[in-house]
Amino acid sequence: MNNTTQKIGYLPDETPPLWKLFLYAIQQVIVMFPATVAVALITNFHISTTIFASGLATICFIMVTGRQIPLYYGSSFSYVAAIGSLMASNQLASSSLNEKIAVAQFGIIMSGFVSVFAGLIVKRFGRDSIEKVLPASVTGPIAMVIGLTLAATALGDAASFTGASVTKAQTPLATNLVWVVSLITLISTILFSAYLKGILGQLPLLFGPALGCLTAFVIHQVTGINLFRALPEAANNGFFALPIFTLPKPSLFAVAAIMPIAIATIPESTAHIYQLDIYVNDLAKKKGSKKVYNLADKLGLNLIGDGIGDMVSAFVGGPAGTNYGENISAMAITKVFSVPVLIGAALIAMLISCFTPLINMIYSLPTPVIGGLEVFLFGAIAAQGTAIMIEKKVDMFSAKNIAVIATIMIIGIGGQYKFGGNIPFFGADIPCVAGAAIFGIILNLLLSIGSKKNKTEENA
Repeated sequence: MNNTTQKIGYLPDETPPLWKLFLYAIQQVIVMFPATVAVALITNFHISTTIFASGLATICFIMVTGRQIPLYYGSSFSYVAAIGSLMASNQLASSSLNEKIAVAQFGIIMSGFVSVFAGLIVKRFGRDSIEKVLPASVTGPIAMVIGLTLAATALGDAASFTGASVTKAQTPLATNLVWVVSLITLISTILFSAYLKGILGQLPLLFGPALGCLTAFVIHQVTGINLFRALPEAANNGFFALPIFTLPKPSLFAVAAIMPIAIATIPESTAHIYQLDIYVNDLAKKKGSKKVYNLADKLGLNLIGDGIGDMVSAFVGGPAGTNYGENISAMAITKVFSVPVLIGAALIAMLISCFTPLINMIYSLPTPVIGGLEVFLFGAIAAQGTAIMIEKKVDMFSAKNIAVIATIMIIGIGGQYKFGGNIPFFGADIPCVAGAAIFGIILNLLLSIGSKKNKTEENA
């Protein structure tokens, strides 16, 4: 009976044999790796620190949630626009990379408090209390704005060979070849995500860039044009090296730019915990277990853990994150929801972050490979915002919903393309995504005044 049980899968409080645990943990690392690394590349955070932070934050999340929720914490694309805008702002123009990261760290830590506060509200008043303040008509367009404000960055990188070893004579040909690399990366990533099944279907963000790099390698061999980026001067040439840790630097500007973005990650995190609840309890039934895993009832605890994860990640120099849908899908396919497996994955990630050859290889990825990947990823974020509104059946004929959605979209996207991401407002520079989010929340609350009363009168 024990062998049959092991073939079926592992529940959150079950531990596989050590050799299986190691293999399952490696699998979870592979699944989370592409997206987490991509965030580091796009935001210019240190790659080794980002990988280390994901592992450390995962362990803290698991401990904070009492080893009850099997989720992996990884870097979130939702924060990319805000972090990028902050680090490119005039206020930090003369700062070094580490100084810019330090300022962003503080904003990320403060964003963690948003998730923690939301979790405490859910635990005290229930899930409906959050949905009153953050309905899909607010979180959906915020997610769309986050993706669409990054469109110029994606296309700019797709057409760039920044950091590559290209001579002046090679530039005209290289200008065309970068499009070849970025298009192959983009199209292959899309095809892999659409047609690969099982565990392989969880790795399009690994296979697509790999094919793009292979294309760049062939171009180098045939034409002599090297599109791979040169390593930074500070790159370590040894075999093992500790990640670069930086301490957060207090900044109100960083708080304004980054803190509101946590609002957009709450629906995603909520969806993940409900999805996980279905998978785990289905496995429990198939295994004949009498235990009921009430993961959906732990939404508040999950949000608190997410917020703590942000704080821990940012404190050591990592970007903001959330629990990963990719890892949930991998667990659903393999039927392995074991919390010890995720702890093992976190420890392996922290060890990998010290492996210098791997980190240097990631640093050298051609910019058009990153750009091709960004076109897909940033568009997916915007599409996810639409999906949130469809799933929650947002009434698009409601004057209130149209007003909220319209103003969020225009403030967010208009602020990016008219003012470069920071809107001048009464002597202050307001980050466009944060400004759109705050305006949308306030407008929704104002338009909700008396809504219950009106409904009661209509029913009467």
